[in-house]
Amino acid sequence: MTDVPALRRGLAVLRVLATRPGPISAGAIARELELPRSTTYHLLAELAAAGFVVHLPAERRYGLGIAAFELGSAYLRHDPLERLAAPLLHRLAGRVGHPAQLGVLHGNELLYLVKERPPAPETLVTDVGVRLPAHLPASGQALLAHLPHTHVRALYPRAAAFVSRTGRGPATLAALRRSLAAVRSRGWAVEDGHVTPDFASVAHAVFDHNGSPLASVAVTFRHVCPAGCAETWPELAHEVRTTADTLTRRVGGRKPDQLQ
Repeated sequence: MTDVPALRRGLAVLRVLATRPGPISAGAIARELELPRSTTYHLLAELAAAGFVVHLPAERRYGLGIAAFELGSAYLRHDPLERLAAPLLHRLAGRVGHPAQLGVLHGNELLYLVKERPPAPETLVTDVGVRLPAHLPASGQALLAHLPHTHVRALYPRAAAFVSRTGRGPATLAALRRSLAAVRSRGWAVEDGHVTPDFASVAHAVFDHNGSPLASVAVTFRHVCPAGCAETWPELAHEVRTTADTLTRRVGGRKPDQLQ
């Protein structure tokens, strides 16, 4: 093996290990990557020597080593997602004239990591560090819509999980599933008064290298409609989607339709 192909194969091995809930056998790795067993064992030995893989001889399996954990911890310390997102959100807020936010899921809550304001900002509760029930804001629904059904059900095991702020928004698992199906069909998420009366939001997911939802980009704006107007704001959604797609590319991610 020359150095570059060997490096690519080694990274592929790490990626396989990172996507599994626990250690797996060398044979399973070889089958998934369509590599000869001898090559797989050589790669695992080199990765183990460098601390990126740990061998569990009693189980005849391999898992991620402490060096992989250290890399992950360094990634978090560098805040690359926030650093990459901030200038994109700043430009988005300037184009649309509304605050733009980046959110991530923490269990069944949506945590805001970045907020960029336009020159004349509106007052919002969606500030950096604020957590909201994920089923209410468009940011949360944009992420939940791309999770497996079993994952969503696990996040909302009982009726008490459906916290309400304004009396709007899904209040049952069945209602949430209908909302998420609409997000997937439409291509973006919307909410109207679910979080704050007289404010609405539009959001689109950002995806990681596996095509899984990593974060969401959203804009929030004043919209007075007491009964709910069923608007979807496609022109605004186009701007949000463009920013989310750019961030997906910059983090090395792929949209689900690019995995086919």
